[in-house]
Amino acid sequence: MSRIPTPASVMAAPEASRGSLEAVNSLLGSVPNLFRIVANSPQTLEGYLGLNGALSNGSLDARTRERIALAVAEINGCQYCLAAHQYLGSNLAGLSAAEIEANRRGTSSDEKAAAAVSFAVNIVNNRGKVSDRDFEAVRAAGYSDAEIVEIVGQVALNTLTNYMNEVLGTEIDFPPVDALAA
Repeated sequence: MSRIPTPASVMAAPEASRGSLEAVNSLLGSVPNLFRIVANSPQTLEGYLGLNGALSNGSLDARTRERIALAVAEINGCQYCLAAHQYLGSNLAGLSAAEIEANRRGTSSDEKAAAAVSFAVNIVNNRGKVSDRDFEAVRAAGYSDAEIVEIVGQVALNTLTNYMNEVLGTEIDFPPVDALAA
């Protein structure tokens, strides 16, 4: 059970959040619990959706963004985000079950994507203090300056949702995810 109320519907959310929630509903066909619980603060919902939308229009493709989201959620232990991004990664980004598992382990079967995921893992594990070697590895894999900035932005965006779900106890409304085998 969540620690604060999750509005049961768009109309039950604060009035200032309703337009944003209606936009989510139009885009996804539903309004997942994450969006509805964050709607308790219209400003936070607006900030989250703004950053998410901006990064979605960036240089990184949806598959890379989902790979990063899975790796970050695994490190942060966010079951909500693991469930959501496993679903989105599989159903929207077309990632295989093996690729999703690799992403959760901090890598990828795609060499270039592996560099982005590894860099994201290093950002999280080192709280942003990545080594020159780590930085040069992502650059050598072919990522531009803009894409490197976007990887950092994706880590921040996903850390925000991980922390939000963990602090608030957001009820999972996606198919549950099994723990990784050792």
